[in-house]
Amino acid sequence: MKLAPRMIQSMEILQLATMALEERIDQELAANPVLEREESTLDQGPDLTPVAGIPPEASAPTGTETSPSSATTDGEPSRDGFEDYIPGQRLSSAKAGDRDPKMEAMANTVARGASLQEELHQQWNMIDDIAPAIHRGGSVLIDWVDEDGFLRDSLDTICRELPNGVRREDLEKALPILQQRLEPAGVCARDLKESLLLQIDAISRDQGLDLSAARTLISRYLEDLELNRLPHIAAKSGWSLEQINEAKSFMARHLHPRPGRLLVDRQVPVVAPDAIIEPDEHTGEYRIRLTDDRLPRLCINSMYSRMARARSVDSNTRHFISNNIRNARWLIEAIEQRRNTLMRVLRVVVDAQKDFIDMGPEFLKPLPMTSVADQLGIHVATVSRAVADKYVQTPRGIFPLRAFFSGGMENSSGETVSFDAIKAKLMDVIAEEDKLNPLNDDEIVEKLKAKGLTLARRTVAKYRKICRIAPARQRRHFG
Repeated sequence: MKLAPRMIQSMEILQLATMALEERIDQELAANPVLEREESTLDQGPDLTPVAGIPPEASAPTGTETSPSSATTDGEPSRDGFEDYIPGQRLSSAKAGDRDPKMEAMANTVARGASLQEELHQQWNMIDDIAPAIHRGGSVLIDWVDEDGFLRDSLDTICRELPNGVRREDLEKALPILQQRLEPAGVCARDLKESLLLQIDAISRDQGLDLSAARTLISRYLEDLELNRLPHIAAKSGWSLEQINEAKSFMARHLHPRPGRLLVDRQVPVVAPDAIIEPDEHTGEYRIRLTDDRLPRLCINSMYSRMARARSVDSNTRHFISNNIRNARWLIEAIEQRRNTLMRVLRVVVDAQKDFIDMGPEFLKPLPMTSVADQLGIHVATVSRAVADKYVQTPRGIFPLRAFFSGGMENSSGETVSFDAIKAKLMDVIAEEDKLNPLNDDEIVEKLKAKGLTLARRTVAKYRKICRIAPARQRRHFG
C-alpha cells in the first residue's frame, strides 16, 4: 500500500519522544514560513490567529487534557515542567516565554570528557626521560588500547600498520614503561591475568603490602578462581580456605577487571520522562500528566492566510503558501493526535499495571500490545509507535513505557504471570538461599512452586542465565 504523506507524518510524530518532538518542531518552524509559535494573549499581534481561526482570547487553554501546554489530565492547572518531580532541578520563576529550553539544556549538559586514548596520551606526553623513538612507539601502542584498557591485538598485528620511523623494538621497549608508569594500574595489559598482576604489583609497591597469596591465586589458579573451585585450590596450594577467601576478598575490593573504565567518566544518559504517573492526594487514584507543556503552541500567520485567498496575489505564490499552510495544519493535527493516542495508551497501562505501581516488579502483569490495541480500537502498530522511545515517571522510578508490555505464562492457580514478574521472583529466591549451600535448578523449581509459580527446570535455567545468575557451584561460599 502507498501511504499518504499525511499518514506518514502522523506516524513519525507519534513515534517521537518529547525531546525529539521539540527538535522536530524547531525544524518545521525554520522550514515553513507560515508556521509560527503562538504568543500569549498579551503579546500577540494583529497578524497572528490560531489555526482554527478562533480569536486568541477564545483559544486560551481551557484546562482540558487535550490542551498541550496548559493542564493536567484531570483538569487542574499545569505546573512548571518537572519542578515538583525531579529533586534539585527547579525552574526559573520567569515565564516560560522568557526561557530558551535549548539554551537551558546546553547550560546543564556536562561537557564531553576526554577519551581513554586522549587521557593516556596526556600522561605519556608528560614522561620526558625516555628516548624519542620509544616515545613514538608508546604513542602507537596507546592508539591500540581498547575501552577496557587492554592491548588485545598482538604486536605482530600492530606492526603490520606501523607508521614510518617506528620499529617493532620501539614498541617492545615502550610496552613495559606504559604498563608501569601510566595510571590506573593495569592499563596496556594484554589480557586479564597480566592486568591483575600489574595492579597487584602497583599496590604492593605503593603500600608496602605482602600480596604473595593474591599474586599466586592470579598467576596459577585464575581459572579455578573464576569457577569458584576453592577446595581444589586449597588442595593444590596447601592454603586454608580462610586464607583463600581473605585473598579473594582483597582482590574483589581493590582490583578491577576493566581498568580503562576507571579513567574515563562514563556519563549516565539523562532520561526525560514523557509522562508522569502520580497518585491524586484526594482520591488516591493515579493520574497521568504528559510532560509536553514546554512544547511551543503552534499557529499559522494570518497574513499568509489572507494572501492564500487574495485574488491580487499571483497563482504560483498562492499555491506555494497554500501548500505550506496545509503542511502546517497537518503538523499541528499530528501533534495533537500524538498526545491523545499517548494518553489513551497510558490510561490502559495504568489500569492494567496498578498492582505493579503499588507493590513492585513481582506484580507486573502480562500486557500484550494486541490487547491494548483491541481495547482502544486501533492498530497494534499504532500502539507500538506510541510507546517507542518513551519513558514514564512513576512513584517507583522512571521506566521505559515499553517495559509495561510483556508476555507471560500461567501459574499453578491458572493466573497469568508476566516474564518480568517471573524474573523478580527468581531473584528473590536466590537472595534468600543459604550461600554455603546454594540452590540448584531443581531446588529453585520447588521454591518457585511454593510461591505459586510452576516452571520446568529448563525454564528456570533459561531465566537464571537471563538474570546473569551463576550456577549453584559458582554461587557457593566456602569457609
